[in-house]
Amino acid sequence: MATTNINSDKENIISMYMDYTLENSKKPASVYLFTKANNINEADFYKEFGTLEAIDKEIFSLFFSKTIDLIKKDPAFTAYETKNKLLSFYFTFFEMLTMNRSYVSLTLKEHKNMLKNLSQLAPLRKELKKFIGENMDDTYLLKHEKAQDIQLKGLQESAWIQFLLTLKFWLDDDSAGFEKTDIYIEKSVKLSFELMNIAPIDSLIDFGKFLFKEKIQKM
Repeated sequence: MATTNINSDKENIISMYMDYTLENSKKPASVYLFTKANNINEADFYKEFGTLEAIDKEIFSLFFSKTIDLIKKDPAFTAYETKNKLLSFYFTFFEMLTMNRSYVSLTLKEHKNMLKNLSQLAPLRKELKKFIGENMDDTYLLKHEKAQDIQLKGLQESAWIQFLLTLKFWLDDDSAGFEKTDIYIEKSVKLSFELMNIAPIDSLIDFGKFLFKEKIQKM
């Protein structure tokens, strides 16, 4: 028998999925069981998601998009330098995670294989890397275009690794209000930007170009 249709748009399905997971201490075994438990037509579910695993990925993308919406409501955000933009993102994103800590902790510790747990973060990885690319100050980038492209890709990958380390710290943090995570974020972001001192690298590239030209001219 077909179940009675209810409002089953994407965010409502996500909310019901998270509730189901928390109430049962595990994720639903199938779309059928999930839709039956929540009085949703399967056809309506498949209009929004192809699989239950797609919901896992969408949840973290939703956390990201809501974070971006919140930080961009601050009129001063666009004028921030990259470091402060990243700090604003981190603090807001981890506040979002904290509001959903029970679910996040359960889903990221579901499998003994950590890579399997992290697979649901794949869309978030792309979005974070894009955020870094769009908000990196020129002062942190090399002047030479080809080298800059390589550098930016490296910075994006480094930012993702830093994010994963911060996420692991937050998952293990047992301090009141997760204040240790706030300290970790501030110190790790500060250090990462201190390590991005590009002046010596620019000088090295300029010197290399000079030597190359000198060698060519003498050939």
